[in-house]
Amino acid sequence: MTDLALTTDRPSRTAAPVNTGSVPAAHPSAWRRRLPLLLLLPFGLVFTLFQLAPIAWVAINAFQAGGDWSLANFREILGSPWYHQSFSNSLDLAFWSSLAGLIIATLGTAALRRVPGRLQNAVVAFTTMASNFSGVPLAFAFIVLLGMNGALTLLLQQLGLAEQFNLYSRGGLLVLYTYFQVPLAVLLLYPAFDALRDDWRDAAALLGAGPIRYWLRVVLPVLSPALLGTFIILLANALGAYASTYALMTSNYNLVTIQIAGLVAGDIFLEPQLAAALSLLLMALLLLVTAVNQWLVARSRHV
Repeated sequence: MTDLALTTDRPSRTAAPVNTGSVPAAHPSAWRRRLPLLLLLPFGLVFTLFQLAPIAWVAINAFQAGGDWSLANFREILGSPWYHQSFSNSLDLAFWSSLAGLIIATLGTAALRRVPGRLQNAVVAFTTMASNFSGVPLAFAFIVLLGMNGALTLLLQQLGLAEQFNLYSRGGLLVLYTYFQVPLAVLLLYPAFDALRDDWRDAAALLGAGPIRYWLRVVLPVLSPALLGTFIILLANALGAYASTYALMTSNYNLVTIQIAGLVAGDIFLEPQLAAALSLLLMALLLLVTAVNQWLVARSRHV
């Protein structure tokens, strides 16, 4: 009896099913799914107004002449030695300043990765500030320092080191362009050096490779995609530079950007459709350079 009573009073371990009704599926509601799209609307609006709309305007007006569709603007550009010189000067400045800026930034970033953390952070912060120092203030700073009567120019002339230097020339523009290329290149290359490991240098030294051979056989192949990408960005940055050059040279140096600005906002004559054709050719040049860069990066990853 006692055993039977205990057995009868013991609660059953199998719980009876409880009817809780229908449970909705565990997925975000419709408004939560659409919330990211709503948050992207301001960005999409700004991107459309300030990127897509100007590009569309340039693409349409480049093929307009006298109210009709025409290739007259391109024929005028391709047949004019003046515009040929503007593209030649722009490519010349962009290429050599990008190359010089890339070399200086590569060596500087490699040295920067070897210094203590506090100094490294301070240099990176200064580089970030210097990369945003451009336009008219940069041109004014160079005039004060390296102009005809600039403080640094007079000092170097007294030392006999800069008697032939002229800021208002191709050499002066190369110095100016290289200056604002270096901080941008450092910021772009700084994360790429994380791919290099310290033990690779030790392993190369054990195998008999000196510093030069280590750089040529290890560092440059590893950094080649970043170096190519940085070079293309510097090239585009230099090709599109306008404010610093115009503040320093006005219209005394023939560049594509100065020609475009003169055709759009000049004091003598306005030819916005011709300016649109110049802009379209400049964009096509940048697209070509970018395509070549992507091809080279793809080959470097498969070598």
